[in-house]
Amino acid sequence: MIPPLFAEGELSLLFKDLALVDEIDKEINDRLPYHYNYSLMGGYFTMPSARMSEAGMVALGFSYLPPYRNYAATLQLLSRLEFGINYRVYIGIPDPAMGEMGFGDFSDRGANIKFGVLRKEDGFPYFPEIAVGLEDFYGTRRFHAFYIVATKEFLDENLEVTVGWGKGRMKGIFGGASWTPFRKSSIPGLNRLTLLAEWDAIDYKRSFWEHPAGRSYRSRINVGLSTTLLDTVQLTVSSLRGEEIAASASLNYNLGASKGLFPKVNNPSLYRAPINSEPLGYLRSEREVAQELAFAFSEQGLNLYRIYLRGDRLWIKLINLLYREERDLKKRIESILAALTPSNISSVTVVIEADGIPTHEYRFRTVDLQRFRDGVVGEFEFHTLTPMREPTPPPNKYEGSLLYHRTKRIWTFTVRPRLLTFFGSSTGNFKYSFGVVAGPEGYIFDQFYYKLQGAYNIKSSISDVGDRDLINPSQILNVRSDSVRYFQSNSVTLEQAYIQRGEYLKGGWYGRVVAGYFEPAYAGVAVELLYYPVGECWAVGLEGAGVVKRRTRGVGFTTRVRKFKGRTPTFEHFIGHQYFLDLYYNLKPLDLDFKVTIGKFLARDWGARLEIGRHYPSGFHFNVWYSWTSANDQVNGSRYRNKGIAFAIPLDLFLTKSSRTFIPYALSVWLRDTAARAATGKRLYPTLHEERSSAN
Repeated sequence: MIPPLFAEGELSLLFKDLALVDEIDKEINDRLPYHYNYSLMGGYFTMPSARMSEAGMVALGFSYLPPYRNYAATLQLLSRLEFGINYRVYIGIPDPAMGEMGFGDFSDRGANIKFGVLRKEDGFPYFPEIAVGLEDFYGTRRFHAFYIVATKEFLDENLEVTVGWGKGRMKGIFGGASWTPFRKSSIPGLNRLTLLAEWDAIDYKRSFWEHPAGRSYRSRINVGLSTTLLDTVQLTVSSLRGEEIAASASLNYNLGASKGLFPKVNNPSLYRAPINSEPLGYLRSEREVAQELAFAFSEQGLNLYRIYLRGDRLWIKLINLLYREERDLKKRIESILAALTPSNISSVTVVIEADGIPTHEYRFRTVDLQRFRDGVVGEFEFHTLTPMREPTPPPNKYEGSLLYHRTKRIWTFTVRPRLLTFFGSSTGNFKYSFGVVAGPEGYIFDQFYYKLQGAYNIKSSISDVGDRDLINPSQILNVRSDSVRYFQSNSVTLEQAYIQRGEYLKGGWYGRVVAGYFEPAYAGVAVELLYYPVGECWAVGLEGAGVVKRRTRGVGFTTRVRKFKGRTPTFEHFIGHQYFLDLYYNLKPLDLDFKVTIGKFLARDWGARLEIGRHYPSGFHFNVWYSWTSANDQVNGSRYRNKGIAFAIPLDLFLTKSSRTFIPYALSVWLRDTAARAATGKRLYPTLHEERSSAN
């Protein structure tokens, strides 16, 4: 009887350990409400805290903190890295340089960053969370500050306490506290209602760039209330400097972890039936097998284009027009083949093609498919048995027979919204253009990919925006700084019309050739060569292009490009050339993408551009870039380096079915000509990377 008693004791200890783990998990995940300060960084009102939001959380907000108005956006890039941008307007202070021309109130753009040194989930429950941060660390740095801050939650008391130290605009010791007395309530809004207070360490009197009306204060203690509605809308009101009332409203949503606003009810279910493993022969002809497979793949939203029979092996080519993630695509392929592969077929090879280029393949043994269908092999084991491979060519007519052939779609029509923004126009701080882009794309003769895209502005305020910097006119070739002129039309414009041929060469090498209208400003020809083996997290590419500038209206070209000498415009003959060495690396544990581009840019400047991006499980992608080139482009007496941010939101977050379309947006710190490059069609690395990758 001893062994059973011993086993029972072991089991009892196991359950105790599991209960302890569950208790620890609950304690780690039990948090007080998270608050954004008026700069939309984690904190109180003007002061930060050490707390971080969830990775992928995006917040947009407006704050009225007299004598400023602040527009802000924040992204929790990583679990330990928070990044935000601010657009601060000085209320009632005209811009000293362009105020008389209608520019409006003086404004300042800045960026904030905070790094979590010690977080609650690190496993030190009795220690506070610790973070270091920089406010307005880039640009004019008018509101620059460095700080280190510690925050401790007391969950039983529903209390949070923060102590920190800063220098710069934030000088010396600061602190904050929040109390959420009704946190356990089930009433929305009330359970997030929080009383906040802070010790404001901003050096209002001696900060040089402070608004004249904001230099005085009666008290450094700010107090107020905050609540969150529907887990998305945060409202805050407080005292400010003992003299004013400040308030803010923000929207926050975890765009990085989102599964979409709507369930994908219009996606087809995984293939289940009918199951038919009847061997090829009299009872099941080759034509019947081909028709069954073609119909099943079509029902799953996949386009089957070729089936070859080589001995007892099948070779299949698919094009995926629906699913963003490789794992979703593979599951659907597996479910079909497990149910319909004839028993006398030894293996099935499936090649995936995108933009006319074979990107990778899977090879399935029939015996493994049968075991997977019968539940003998689980998903993890089956995935291990069927890794992604380099694509193989179809059999020639002497090696195999063609069972099925379908021509690629001549056209697929796509429509998506587009938002263009311009900051700092001489006729106003903020200008925008909202419209739609639409057009067909498809294949000619099954070999050549083409794309046509038109655009129409629905609502725009950029008709009076000029195409030159009145204070700092660009002294290098104006290859990009005149871009606004291409978007000021109120009629339908042709933005893209190009044809491209891509090819898998051998051993991880890919190539493409493209010609046509690449973008609103440029047309030409380009070539690209890329080495990107399947399974590797790095790639190397070479690309070059010759382009000519398009006229701002119609489809014609010009070889005259403006260049300022001082403030006098001159024109030079221009045929653009660009060629680059591209280095790519994907840091998979953090889903970080790195790209370094070295070469010659459009304005004849030589240099390098660094891009760092993050992919999130939802498909949302965010990246920043910075460039160093030989161009001596001066802005306000300093040499300008091309830099900015960009992101892309999957369109299917707003749909009831999957989609591979993205809504892109990019914002450069300054619209200049240094490190400028023309678009050249669909580039190889994004095509291959998107087809091969799945979010964690």
